[in-house]
Order: sequence, then C-alpha cells, then structure tokens
Amino acid sequence: MELLVNQSFKLLERSLDASTLKQNVITNNISNVDTPFFKRSDVLFESLLQKEMNKNTKFEGTRTHSKHFVIGNEQSTIDPKVVRDDKSVFNNNNNNVDIEYEMALLAENQLRYNLLIQQLNHEIKLKRLAIGGRA
Repeated sequence: MELLVNQSFKLLERSLDASTLKQNVITNNISNVDTPFFKRSDVLFESLLQKEMNKNTKFEGTRTHSKHFVIGNEQSTIDPKVVRDDKSVFNNNNNNVDIEYEMALLAENQLRYNLLIQQLNHEIKLKRLAIGGRA
C-alpha cells in the first residue's frame, strides 16, 4: 500500500528538492562574493511550476495502476533549473554577486523550506489520523 504517493506528496518532495538546490546555489554565490569574474547563479522552479499548473486541464482522472488509461493531462515532473547570470556586473572585478541580495534570498529560501516541512508534517499527521484514529 502506497500511502505517501499522492500528488501533494510528490509536489512537496519536488519543492523541497528545489529549495535544497537553491540553498546550495545561494551559498555558492555567497562564498564567491570576492572571486574575480565569478557570475552568480539562480534556480528556476516556481515559475516553471506555475506554467505547468496553468496549462493543465481542470479535469483529470486518478490512475491507481500503470496500465490504466490516462484521463486528462498526465502530470509531468518539473525539474529545477540552475541558470547563470552572465550579463550583469556588480563589482569592479566583473563579479556580479550582491551580498545583501544573496542574504535576503537565503532568508526567503529558509522560510520557504520551513513552510514546506510544516506542510509535509501536516500531511503525515492527517494520514496518521486517518489510519490510527488519533494524532
């Protein structure tokens, strides 16, 4: 029995993976703030997810077996993409890392990660309540 395989768990898993990747990219940017000719990177996930969610139809059937027919749009997996900003220059040494901006992104990402963990814990608590009858 696969209890943790519904769409919300898959979306939370993808979002947590993207948040972890973003954390690594931001910390790499911060650690290279004084490296000459270093170009900052960023992670695209939320915009890709929003595009995917906007193009899906309103009606979709649930498949409980891989041999079942697909009704509506089949959910595609969205992978976060790391993009490098080669066009902007922030420092005299051709480095484009703004430490204050990166620290703000780091704080925002940490809040997003904490929210996703809380949501995941809530989903697990609901499953535990449904199975055992108590939290």
